[in-house]
Amino acid sequence: MPESYKVGIIGAGRIGRIHIENLVYQIPNVTLKTIADIHITPELNQWINNLGNLKITHTPEEIFEDEEIDAVIIASSTDTHALFIQKAAKAKKHIFCEKPIDTNISRIEHTLEMTEEEEIKLMIGFNRRFDPDFRSAYEVVKKGEIGTPHIIKITSRDPAPPPRDFIKKSGGLFADMTIHDWDMACFLSQSEVVEVYASGGVLIDPEIAKLGDIDTAVSMLKFSNGAFGIIDNSRQAVYGYDQRIEVFGSKGCIMVDNKPVTNLKIFTEKETKEDKIPYFFLERYKQSYINELRYFFNCLREGISPRPNGDDGLKNIIITRAAQKSFEEKRPVKISEIIP
Repeated sequence: MPESYKVGIIGAGRIGRIHIENLVYQIPNVTLKTIADIHITPELNQWINNLGNLKITHTPEEIFEDEEIDAVIIASSTDTHALFIQKAAKAKKHIFCEKPIDTNISRIEHTLEMTEEEEIKLMIGFNRRFDPDFRSAYEVVKKGEIGTPHIIKITSRDPAPPPRDFIKKSGGLFADMTIHDWDMACFLSQSEVVEVYASGGVLIDPEIAKLGDIDTAVSMLKFSNGAFGIIDNSRQAVYGYDQRIEVFGSKGCIMVDNKPVTNLKIFTEKETKEDKIPYFFLERYKQSYINELRYFFNCLREGISPRPNGDDGLKNIIITRAAQKSFEEKRPVKISEIIP
């Protein structure tokens, strides 16, 4: 395996720009060569030019056809992920793809078969596994310090709903937002979900209902090891990006709370004040995006398969389908009902 890699990235939106900056400034022995995006505005063009001598193109095909490029980062819209994974695999390029792979289970399975046939390494961007605090919680659970996990609680609330055009292509709240929480719940419990009971509604913006989606949800999970999971989601927490986890076990409990933007605290006779929590994921999970790409390229150098992988991506979409079915039919749904 080579010590250094040349990379192309597809998609220069919010998450794409995070990866672009990290590839340029934070990931050692990796050279970003080409950026592809269908909407290259003058502002985007100037932003990219300020980063250095990078090639800009409207067509992802230039990345797939470039024999110098070893790996592809896919940060485009959800509806393009599976196709771009397939094309990258055929071009013998390793792949880091943002979640989800797709919202169609059969299409995901076909896509994963192609990556296996081409012997391509595929990592899916469930970045919260690489958040330092969440990772530390996982290590505590893995070492058995709190005993056997019994209850996993996850709070995940956005500060404001996404744009309507994004909602139309996102696959819905469960596929776009809660999918991170399915992954984290399985990661922390070290088990697989066997049943989902999801309930939700529109409490924030009636326009979201017109798009066929919800903005508020609560989900209960049952795991194969007997543990339970409770996840609450909201598209609008007016105080910021609310991200908390708790794992309660037979010998104790571990919690990760929100961290304020700064550690500044003010104590007066009348009150105690501290800073707000981060506004959104760009600030809250900044380090996790660096860590996951460093890990991905280290896996390529060492010739090992990265996690979370395509199977993890598939499992999380299967849970999503069970949650959607549960929501629509107002009953618990077993995973075996989705994949017999």
